[in-house]
Amino acid sequence: MFKLFSALIFTGSLLTSCSSESGIDPIDPNPASQTIENINKGILNGTLTKDDGKITLTSNSYQLTGSFIVEDGAEITIPAGTTITADAKGVDVYFAVLKGGKVNINGTNNNPVLMTSTNAAPGDWGGLTLCGKATTTAGVDAEAEVGGFKYGGDDDTDSSGSITNLVIKGTGAQISTESQYNGISFYAVGSGTTVENIAVFDGADDGVEFFGGSVSIKNLYLENLQDDAIDWTEGWSGTVENSYIYLTEPGFSTVVEADKDNANPKLINLTAKSIVGGTALQFKKLSGATITNLYLDGFDKNIDMVDNGPLANVIIDGQAADESKDYNEGSEVEITSWNFINGQTVPVEELVGELTGNKTLSSGITYNLTGSYIVKSGAKLTIEKGTNIIADAKGTDVYLAVLKGGQIDIQGTADEPVIMSSGNAKPGDWGGLTICGDAKTTAGNDAEAEVGGFIYGGQNDTDNSGSIKYLVIKGTGAQISTESQYNGVSLYAVGSGTVLENIAVINGADDGIEFFGGTVSAKNIYLENNQDDAVDWTEGWSGTITNTYVKHTIEGFSTAVEADKDNANPKLINFTAISTTGGIALQFKKQSGATFTNLYLEGYSTNVDMKDDGPLGNVIIDGEAATTTNPYNTGTQVDISTWSWFGSGN
Repeated sequence: MFKLFSALIFTGSLLTSCSSESGIDPIDPNPASQTIENINKGILNGTLTKDDGKITLTSNSYQLTGSFIVEDGAEITIPAGTTITADAKGVDVYFAVLKGGKVNINGTNNNPVLMTSTNAAPGDWGGLTLCGKATTTAGVDAEAEVGGFKYGGDDDTDSSGSITNLVIKGTGAQISTESQYNGISFYAVGSGTTVENIAVFDGADDGVEFFGGSVSIKNLYLENLQDDAIDWTEGWSGTVENSYIYLTEPGFSTVVEADKDNANPKLINLTAKSIVGGTALQFKKLSGATITNLYLDGFDKNIDMVDNGPLANVIIDGQAADESKDYNEGSEVEITSWNFINGQTVPVEELVGELTGNKTLSSGITYNLTGSYIVKSGAKLTIEKGTNIIADAKGTDVYLAVLKGGQIDIQGTADEPVIMSSGNAKPGDWGGLTICGDAKTTAGNDAEAEVGGFIYGGQNDTDNSGSIKYLVIKGTGAQISTESQYNGVSLYAVGSGTVLENIAVINGADDGIEFFGGTVSAKNIYLENNQDDAVDWTEGWSGTITNTYVKHTIEGFSTAVEADKDNANPKLINFTAISTTGGIALQFKKQSGATFTNLYLEGYSTNVDMKDDGPLGNVIIDGEAATTTNPYNTGTQVDISTWSWFGSGN
């Protein structure tokens, strides 16, 4: 009796010790492996083997802290509403199901399963990889580029489980210069696998990629993937039915990239939209597909047979693909009932027309500038820090203008600047920012601007058109005529009450910043590879620029400074201009001039050019009249090491 009583006490204490302090019900009171013990603690890390059998997660939340691998013979079920948060450790963190293993993700339309990192930033983790036994042109037991896992066989009806209502964010960790993890990678996955209602957001590589196999997907939403949205190779032969791709951030590759042999996969009801241009459908080598009900909107190129493969391999709505077609007559995929993505799609608001009141643009929304957006007299446009405005690449038809009496308030910060750019940031894509004020100009009162025919100029030198802080502009300079173009920032008779600080203009087809009279001053200006002048002024501008950095690394620009007409003696304090392609640094036309303090020039063929033989005495550099022989390379360069706000331009 004593022995029996002692045994009962021991057993009771053992059962008590297996209770979970984390509140997660243990899957097994006598764990078979360290992996199971981790799961009981809310951690996914390790290898689930066939000895562990079939398990079902029982909590709403788990932390993926490393690789979690489901081996041959093991099976894991993930109930609806489960959130798996991956550590942002790149390639060291991923979820993989190997040949013979199974995963059952049982989300519902209203309660999906979520796999994400904390910040859902592209490249944070490695995503979901499935390896199956279906056929692939890579052969049997091929080695995957991710994890070195084995995949491929001869069972096209193989099942790796069932995945329904799954949302994945922040994947695409970089393995090497040639390979990355995708949102979901399907390696020779068979048609017995169910995949429905899948969304992949914000990945640094592809959304879904098929390496051979015969698996199909129904209802696929892909948003802002930095490489391809849908990618396949090695003879994938499945079907994607009802796919919706949305691209609002520059830098992606294609909507569809197909490579190698053509097993004629099918895409039924494919809708793809972009506000950043790019290529829609790209086919390499002999690849192809049959596409039914295609709708494309906003791409620079719709069909790209990159290796000159036959267009007949790509059948779109019953006919061979045509590189000249717009493919915008199909019916858009209806996603209003896809509750598994509701509230998670990036909101995009169109900017076009006239603003007659007050409006605030917020960082939580991406804005698409599709035409002219004009802030009228008495109106005010406020743009919060971190706001991104994507301009359609439609040349002179797309610009932002603030008229006399209107105001703009750009509230960027060093960490979260406001960005205005076309999708590809190509010079000449759009018209840039124009501000018209009521200050004096030699053009007179109510002069007419060369851009837009806007009216500018008056007698109020302290006029206030607003405040611009931490603004980055790219891809401007659309051509109006043979004599005039839009600039990055055009300032028409803008008054000294206007604040301009920390502004970058990069890759413009005309000037970076141009002053048409006025008294406005600026501070901390970065100008890179503007194809005409970096800083241009005329009509008696009399303001000051403090801390200017000009960078020229491409052929074809005009000057670092071009000054024209009357000399109102503007001041440039701490001016650095560096060229790797020669050219003219400072050019003065007619009677124009300026006073420079702390000038540093490097790499120019000509430093000072008095184009119309105006007096050198009008140009004062560090206290003395300019000379055409001085190299002006002894000043102190403007230190831009802390100017992180203009990003890739640095």
